Amino acid sequence: MQSAMQVWASMDQRTPLSAVEAFARRVEALGYDGLNVPDSVHDGLLASAAALRATTRLRVATSVLVSFPRSPMIVAIAAWDLQEASAGRFELGLGTQVRGNVVGRYSTPWTPPVRRMREYVGALRAIWHTFQSGARLDFRGEDYAFTRLQPFFNPGPIAHPGIPIFLGAVGPRMTELAGEVADGVVTHPTNSAPRFLREATRPALARGAARAGRREGPEIEAGGLVATGASAAEVSAQRERARELLGFLYSTPAYWPTLELHGWKEVGERLHRLAREGRWGEMAGALDDAMLDALVPAGPYSEIARILTDWYGALAARVTFPVPPDAARDAEAARAIEALRGRP
Repeated sequence: MQSAMQVWASMDQRTPLSAVEAFARRVEALGYDGLNVPDSVHDGLLASAAALRATTRLRVATSVLVSFPRSPMIVAIAAWDLQEASAGRFELGLGTQVRGNVVGRYSTPWTPPVRRMREYVGALRAIWHTFQSGARLDFRGEDYAFTRLQPFFNPGPIAHPGIPIFLGAVGPRMTELAGEVADGVVTHPTNSAPRFLREATRPALARGAARAGRREGPEIEAGGLVATGASAAEVSAQRERARELLGFLYSTPAYWPTLELHGWKEVGERLHRLAREGRWGEMAGALDDAMLDALVPAGPYSEIARILTDWYGALAARVTFPVPPDAARDAEAARAIEALRGRP
């Protein structure tokens, strides 16, 4: 093995709140370092609270919280409470979402997202500083201004005030912003291939870190899809599921940077046309096996730790690893997780 990595699980976006605690306990028992909680179908902050309440060691992160429809003050208070209640095991992952969803789904005004996210992160840290120190709150920007927090509304200091902030990033400007202001960056399933991390993500993070005078850039969590299982048939089934999901995701032009880097932009254009025509069943067929080979690491549990280390060991500090769909495979998955973390 090359180097140990943190191994994080991801929770299915449709997991109901009533099932989160049991799932989090299972993830902790499997040996994962952390659990990424989505914020798409159900509320990510509520689910994070449930996961943290059910565990004692596991770190829990929103991955990623749809930020702009929520005031930074609301998010700052919730994150502060989660960090206090979990004795420092919470991480706040933030994302912008695409304009159509922000405006049409959340009825929230759209402003330039990189500028807005920079202010969002700055506002959170200013608010947390006031919570911890009692200093006067005075944050002013173009999108956000926070100048009032009476002592009555201040929750006061906590034992672990350093809440890590991770940004979800696909394009170069948001990735550079992560290099400037974030503790980490979470890659999207569409932009986690090693070539993209080497040639696009890491250079953009370095540019942002240099602009901010940071000696080291943020951690990278490779949030790509992984096809694994106990048998060749199980691996093949997971690979086909990845093909289907990527076909849907790459129909959105915002997710095309990896396609453009590999010279596959026409695939994205075809998928976009199919989506506009409602031909959803044809989308997976647009991704051939060579594309999947470049985008999705695949192998049985007995080999997947080596494969993932070869893909990401020199590029990322963290990697996501799928929770087995069948609990009967937990023992095999747990061995792979231990190997990936560098524990024979």
